[in-house]
Amino acid sequence: MTNVFLQDVTLRDGMHAIRHRISPENVGKIVAALDAAGVDAIEVTHGDGIGGGSLNYGPGSNTDWEWIEVAAANIKNARLTSLILPGIGTAEDLHRAWDLGVRSVRVATHCTEADVSAQHISVAREIGLDVSGFLMMSHLSEPTALAQQAKLMESYGVHCVYVVDSGGRLTMDGVRDRVRAYRDVLDPTTELGIHAHQNLSLSVANSVVAVEEGVTRVDASLAGLGAGAGNAPIEPFVAVADLLGWKTNADLFALQDAADDLVRPLMDRPVQVDRETLTLGYAGAYSSFLRHAETAATRFGLDTREILTEVGRRKLIGGQEDMIVDICLDMLKEKNK
Repeated sequence: MTNVFLQDVTLRDGMHAIRHRISPENVGKIVAALDAAGVDAIEVTHGDGIGGGSLNYGPGSNTDWEWIEVAAANIKNARLTSLILPGIGTAEDLHRAWDLGVRSVRVATHCTEADVSAQHISVAREIGLDVSGFLMMSHLSEPTALAQQAKLMESYGVHCVYVVDSGGRLTMDGVRDRVRAYRDVLDPTTELGIHAHQNLSLSVANSVVAVEEGVTRVDASLAGLGAGAGNAPIEPFVAVADLLGWKTNADLFALQDAADDLVRPLMDRPVQVDRETLTLGYAGAYSSFLRHAETAATRFGLDTREILTEVGRRKLIGGQEDMIVDICLDMLKEKNK
């Protein structure tokens, strides 16, 4: 039987969709519901990882530590997880996360920059954390080149490496080719993971294809809460997994209740495939740029889709949110010629 390890990202990637603003009380309720529903791991931090709260990425309503502390208090069975980006989060942050109850961490880099993850992976392993490598914007790297980046992360000591479709740009063949490329070069004991976005309405299909090719860890979120059109929604993924005879530890109805009763009421903008979020996937733009681009479009009187298309053309990556303003100024200059 195919076993699937479900990693819920409602309270990390989902932070982008609610502008990193959520009360510790609501975090506690969602974590308790996820834990009771049987998910294997629950990721909690600012959308851009530990230390991500800033003017550039967006300040959080609370600190990572406040969210993590209340999450730890409401977990009985699941593995508490966090994400960290080298250059934002520090080794000291990893130690503090461990002290608060975090037992797994994903070290995230751009898909061509795995070499910057060595120190964080090493420190995380020394602490005793379960460690995954998280290669963001994987569509921007061809399968064989991406696999070499995964091999670097493996050499630094990760237990798992993810194909991360941050732009929601990959089709099923794109996922299949990248997972196969990973398996061709990685040790059989290294686990594989998939992190899909819904921008082209393919997140569940892409996750299914990934599992068929040997992925064991699947990211998903309640009601799909996540950047852009959201992540793979956990409820339909679990339903499909059940129909395919795969084993998860999740209670489908409990997840449905948590999605509808706890998460959807928090959305100030529907997390769905619409003209803006579809443009993200079509252009291959970083999903977390959506809210930044919408704000800039209102400020400068521009079409969000045109901004996102140019973001994709320039191949901007996380950390370059401020370039959206430059794009708007360039567009206004061109329009006023």
